[in-house]
Amino acid sequence: MGMKDKAGKTQGQTKQKMREGQQHGRQQGQQHGPQTPQRGQQPQQAQQHGQQTRERGRQTMDDTEQEMQDRFSQDYDA
Repeated sequence: MGMKDKAGKTQGQTKQKMREGQQHGRQQGQQHGPQTPQRGQQPQQAQQHGQQTRERGRQTMDDTEQEMQDRFSQDYDA
């Protein structure tokens, strides 16, 4: 067996193992399927967290705007 033959054989074995690995991965994905939260609790919690974050952001913007107006008034009143 020459070096080219041995290299070709090794490459063929590598490709075969890759195909087997891909098939195994697909099978695992099909068996487990997508993970769904039980009774919809996780999406609701995430939604509440997002809403709280947006409210805090709005409050911060309102505070910043008020501070800017106060500083503007102080600068021009002086």
